[in-house]
Amino acid sequence: MFGNTDAVVKFVLEGHDRGVNWVSFHPTLPLIISAGDDRLIKLWRMSETKAWEVDTCRGHFQNASACLFHPHQDLILSVGEDKTVRVWDLNKRTSVQSFKRENDRFWVIAAHPEINLFAAGHDNGVMVFKLERERPASAVYQNQLFYITKEKHVRSYDFNKNVESPSMLSLKKLGSPWVPPRSLSYNPAERAILVTSPVDGGSYELISLPKDASGPVEPTNTMRGTGQSAVFVARNRFAVFNQANQQIDVKDLSNSTTKTIKPPHGTVDVFFGGTGCLLLVTGTSVVLYDIQQKKQLAELAVNGVKYIVWSGDGLHAALLSKHNVTIVTKSLEQVSTLHETIRIKSAVWDDAGVLLYSTLNHIKYTLMNGDNGIVRTLDQTVYLVRVKNKSVYALDRAAKPTVMTIDPTEYRFKLALVKRHYDEMLNIIKTSSLVGQSIISYLQKKGYPEIALQFVQDPQTRFELAIECGNLDVAVEMAKQLDRPKLWQQLSAEALAHGNHQVVEMTYQKMRNFDKLSFLYLSTGDQEKLHRMAKIAEHRGDMTSRFQNALYLDDVRNRIEMFKDIDQCKSGRNIP
Repeated sequence: MFGNTDAVVKFVLEGHDRGVNWVSFHPTLPLIISAGDDRLIKLWRMSETKAWEVDTCRGHFQNASACLFHPHQDLILSVGEDKTVRVWDLNKRTSVQSFKRENDRFWVIAAHPEINLFAAGHDNGVMVFKLERERPASAVYQNQLFYITKEKHVRSYDFNKNVESPSMLSLKKLGSPWVPPRSLSYNPAERAILVTSPVDGGSYELISLPKDASGPVEPTNTMRGTGQSAVFVARNRFAVFNQANQQIDVKDLSNSTTKTIKPPHGTVDVFFGGTGCLLLVTGTSVVLYDIQQKKQLAELAVNGVKYIVWSGDGLHAALLSKHNVTIVTKSLEQVSTLHETIRIKSAVWDDAGVLLYSTLNHIKYTLMNGDNGIVRTLDQTVYLVRVKNKSVYALDRAAKPTVMTIDPTEYRFKLALVKRHYDEMLNIIKTSSLVGQSIISYLQKKGYPEIALQFVQDPQTRFELAIECGNLDVAVEMAKQLDRPKLWQQLSAEALAHGNHQVVEMTYQKMRNFDKLSFLYLSTGDQEKLHRMAKIAEHRGDMTSRFQNALYLDDVRNRIEMFKDIDQCKSGRNIP
């Protein structure tokens, strides 16, 4: 095991009554954690000269199989044959959370060194999980973002100045120290926030923000209550949803209930639905509900909606589920929907009415008509909060504001195309480098080959697009450049359909199609060129063509001469 070098025992740690199954070192501190068949998790400290027991975590009711230190937080994780994963506070040595499987005993546990992922091996496989939600709670109002940091401090970010404020409040006492807040709703009229926490069945706090950000002070005059979701619905009203008893309480700013609503059966969350309205989410549908009338206004069948993002003008909303984005009007009429194979993390509307959304590794866009594409790739997962010109503002998983540069040209061009703003389209074509097979294919597919023509340099593609949109000048130019018989033939058919006899004449000349040229001159009444075609036929010795031209010119003498030449002029026969 140790090669040729003998192992030297430095310390012997005695404390477990039965066999020890696992030992882990702390990544940075002189601490050791152990798990044993005595159902105990023991914490040890060591120095250069000795090691000693610090404390014991009690809670497993079967053998403790494995344990480890959280890579970034003061937490201990352990698993056992009691089918549980347990989380302990390293400082207090008290239980923080526990998870239980129905039938499988846990045997091993491992932590990802960088991201918030853990893996626990059980009787039938491996379970990969997170300890806490990584989406920072945030709300946007005009040019300000309000958000809660990992330290549970409330901060703001100014989009105009790109400046992050100092901490405004400390929410350490909200919920559990290890569980981040779930959501934040902002009331600009009262400069107040509603913050929810999922701990102990769910709770909310109504807090007034201080005028000046002077540091993480404890909030005063806080009002709280129980509920999974809480959201402002008017200047002086907010709604609280309690999932356990399936009830929505509408409260005033003194936290007094003014109205109680019974939502549809199976409601799992509530969102702002426009002034005086709520969007009620069930597992299979979203319901638009008028609070004043206590009336259901509309319902849309859509599965698993997790988040709802309103456009700046309040006319549209994006319903985000795990793998789908559904765009609806404010009256809950479906506009479009799209499916993603990778999980959708967040979304935000730009000023032009284009929805940008993020997946684990991309920022993408979708138009109202369902057209979509990729804006840029991501190095890390982010949660979009604002789009402004070529800048996308987001919060990362560490709850830090970040600004990314994007190129909105593609989706702005497509939007201008949909809205038929041709001046804007031409301006984009002239001032940007929007090229590529995808945009060309898109324009062809949408029936705009004449616009696609502006992007293409390849002669063959330009020729095909010019034929498709009937631009004969460009088609002639490209045909001359390529000079292929097949292209001249294609061009002649298109020019003939357009009635452009000059181009038809040129293509027949290029293909040396003398018979069709003669007929073209007959059709256009060009006697001079018909005489010329007759001389060419005589010079070529093509009797059939010579006879045909003589017929077109009604030249009986020439026909007689031709029959004489081939010894077909005998008495008694009629010359046509």
